Amino acid sequence: MDLDRIDRQLLQALQHDARLTVAELAERVALSASPCWRRIKRLEDAGLIQAYQARLSSEALGYGVTAFVSVMVGSHSQDAARAFEARVTEIPEVIACHNVSGRYDFLLEVVAPDLNTFGEFARNTLQTLPGVKELYSSFSLKALKTERHLPIP
Repeated sequence: MDLDRIDRQLLQALQHDARLTVAELAERVALSASPCWRRIKRLEDAGLIQAYQARLSSEALGYGVTAFVSVMVGSHSQDAARAFEARVTEIPEVIACHNVSGRYDFLLEVVAPDLNTFGEFARNTLQTLPGVKELYSSFSLKALKTERHLPIP
């Protein structure tokens, strides 16, 4: 999809504040409300806008630990990968999961209230996932950039 200047401005504005009303967005991009709404709908239909959601504070919710867990699976068959992927996506403490290249097969971002709770979670939940052969955990000491704003081409 070809994006013009107004499309890019709308995407940028919504990415920074998804609570903006159509009237506020229209004012920012110098359109009236109806054409602005149609453009937003077109961006949604094209899949450029996938969702609108609030960014929650992990600390305020009691999650004092963020861990990045590298997972090695024992088998690289499609069935084993699908079983792992199906189960890991059901675990609320796993807030991101990527299939990666290199020594490990998956990289998980996991939240926990504290290190003891994370340790129990790793032993009782992550280690028991289908096909898991090895886990390697690294802990975030300080989050420097948590917003996931994509550059708009």
